[in-house]
Order: sequence, then structure tokens, then C-alpha cells
Amino acid sequence: MERQRVYFSLANKTYYTNPHAGQWNFELNVDRQALDVFEKIFQQMQLLEISNAWRAQLPYIQYHSDKENDEIDLRLKKIYALIHEYGDEDTKAFVEQLPYFNRRV
Repeated sequence: MERQRVYFSLANKTYYTNPHAGQWNFELNVDRQALDVFEKIFQQMQLLEISNAWRAQLPYIQYHSDKENDEIDLRLKKIYALIHEYGDEDTKAFVEQLPYFNRRV
């Protein structure tokens, strides 16, 4: 499958095909199938964040007991795994130094 260069913004949960279209964090060479996966995970994260906004109004549910936060963290790890897979050597080195990145041998 043909790959294209895209520019990912984690803060905005989006990607750009033009590097001047917005601020981005990572430059990746991905195929269409991977872009679909990124889009799906970004959509899931946005829905979970909306749910979290409602949950935040309930002070008796503590952050560390919040299932939605765990789900967001899991998806963020998936995003970083994909960034690692499609990134250049500098990007891979950055992801590998993150505290929750665990390389399996």
C-alpha cells in the first residue's frame, strides 16, 4: 500500500497533509489503512473526554478510580505505538524514552 507523509497533532487529535496547515508534533509516513486507525482512535478519545467532562462534575469519583481516564490512557499508548511504527529514527527514539513505552523483545 502506498504511503504518504502526514503531520500529526496530538493536542488537536488530527493530522495534516500540509506541514503549514497547523501546528504538529510528528511527521510520519503512513498508508491509508493506518490513517483510518489514527482517526478511529482520535474519535474514541474525544468521546471519552466528553464523558470525562460530565464525570468531573461528580466530586465523589476520584481520578484514579475513573475508568474513562484509563481508557484514554490506553488509547494514547496506542497512538504512541503507531507513531513509533511509522516515525523516523528520531521519532522512535523519542517514543522509546517515554515512561510507559515497553519494548517487547
